[in-house]
Amino acid sequence: MDERAEFLARYSPFDRLTPEELDRVAASLREQDAPARALALVEDGPPAKWLYVIRAGSMELVHEDEVVDVLTRGELFGHPSLLTGMAPSFTVRAREDSKLYLIPPDVAVDVLGRPAGAAFVAETLRERLTRTGQTVHALPEVRTIHVGALATQAVFCDPEEPIRTAASAMRDQHTSAVLVRIGGELGIVTDTDLRDEVVAGSVPADAPLRSIARAPVKTIAADRLAVEASIDMMDAGIHHLPVVDARGEVVGVVSANELMNLENVSPFAIRRSIARARSEDELVDAVRQLPRAFVAMLDSGIDATEVTRVLALQSDSATVRLIDIAMDRHGSPPVPYAWLALGSVARRELTLASDQDNALAYGEGGPEVDEYFERVAADVNAGLARCGFGADRADVLARNRQWRMSGSDWMRTFTECYETPDRSHLVRAAVSFDFRHVVGGLQIVPPLVEILQEAPRHPDFLARLARTVTDFRPPLGFRRRLSGELDIKRGGVVPIANLARFHALANGITISRTLDRLAAVEELGALRRETAQSLREAFTIVTRVRLEHHAARIQAGEEPDNLVDPRQLPPLARLDLQEALRAAADAQKQLSRFAPLGM
Repeated sequence: MDERAEFLARYSPFDRLTPEELDRVAASLREQDAPARALALVEDGPPAKWLYVIRAGSMELVHEDEVVDVLTRGELFGHPSLLTGMAPSFTVRAREDSKLYLIPPDVAVDVLGRPAGAAFVAETLRERLTRTGQTVHALPEVRTIHVGALATQAVFCDPEEPIRTAASAMRDQHTSAVLVRIGGELGIVTDTDLRDEVVAGSVPADAPLRSIARAPVKTIAADRLAVEASIDMMDAGIHHLPVVDARGEVVGVVSANELMNLENVSPFAIRRSIARARSEDELVDAVRQLPRAFVAMLDSGIDATEVTRVLALQSDSATVRLIDIAMDRHGSPPVPYAWLALGSVARRELTLASDQDNALAYGEGGPEVDEYFERVAADVNAGLARCGFGADRADVLARNRQWRMSGSDWMRTFTECYETPDRSHLVRAAVSFDFRHVVGGLQIVPPLVEILQEAPRHPDFLARLARTVTDFRPPLGFRRRLSGELDIKRGGVVPIANLARFHALANGITISRTLDRLAAVEELGALRRETAQSLREAFTIVTRVRLEHHAARIQAGEEPDNLVDPRQLPPLARLDLQEALRAAADAQKQLSRFAPLGM
């Protein structure tokens, strides 16, 4: 037995093979070096052509930008994709300089088809799915939120005005404290002071405010964590802290009540409240906490693309609960079904100003089957609209018969997009090819993914799709500069998302997230590294600008929208946004190698 066979014999499932069988496996394999950060497989990329064994070093299993597991020497990967012929469910990249054994398909199938091999496959799949659920669905914790995200507006009063006037200001401004400046020092008067000193004490309500103010008052920096503010309050025996920025300027006040209620607006708590909602009204009440949690996550420094992922997860939770409520009302489904998220929800790029895009697939049946799902879908779409996930203006909703059909009809529809790439089919492809299974037992994803993987074999479809990518152009004026109000979605997000979708389809990549698509096509060498990196940076910038605009409107008591005035942005942010849009425009011009644009 040679050295390679001896190595394999130490690890499952090879440890059940005879010496002769081990020699056959060892003789068939090839060796491959994997430098640090090199990718062996790409999530939703081309199917695995080998069974991989780690001979030395370690490899990371990555799903949706999260490291799900670390595989070390003797461990296998690639077998689910190899055995099914489907795209890998994980990206596998070298954590360090590593060496791999590559076992050809016929030999791999023989080994994995034995009882020990089958048990190994089942065990590893279960473990990795469990790890994925624990990792990918994790949400930002309360302790990551900064005090600045929780501070309410500071209300200042003149220290010489009557206490009665300050009390009226506290009532009118819905605050439990006012601030004063006495002799250059910052002071505070709280509702507790009013109760103890005026209502239950001897200080008259017409006395000057300075008579009950406490100065100097302890402050806390806006970038401190909420848990640190709680400790400071308990240590000092107080219930309010003025919040200051890096220059020492007051930006707000945080109270003990807000810190105690923080758990109720954390992403974890909101998701838990959604799952426990007994009615649609209770669910709507739970989702109403999302805007505050959104602002807190953004202000605490969480990456903007992660914030959109959290919002998509909350949308999924609300959808699942609304489907449960609807089915309690209309009865059990007559056939298996699958609720599909489309568009930004499918890409996990949801914002609080995103449209509601969804579809529904169901098993075969007569008209009564569709009538049942029409009723359910109508209830769910209406419920999501009540929750603030607005109805799509193009009516891309499961209640619409165009977006609700049997699984076989969905497969035919996907195929028709290739065979008849007219304008209507190109629009449908742009929407429905970004899909994600949310809930339901119908196995619709594998056949639809197989159809998506056929896109590279339809050059006419790709050429026509390339032309549609420029339907939304970055709004750059004279000398390619920003001018006037900008629809950050239509002019910033959509052009980059369209580019990423085109390049992914052209290369058989079926993953949905924009950043993941760009990374995958770059790793495959299908898009120049400089272009891919510029587009990823551009997408991150426009997403951040969009979310910060939403947060500003929420804090001002207004509905989030996508209309950004670049002139109101800080100079550096305005310059970054301009460069981001230029990168998108340049990448659109490069599509001329796929099709003459403008035809």
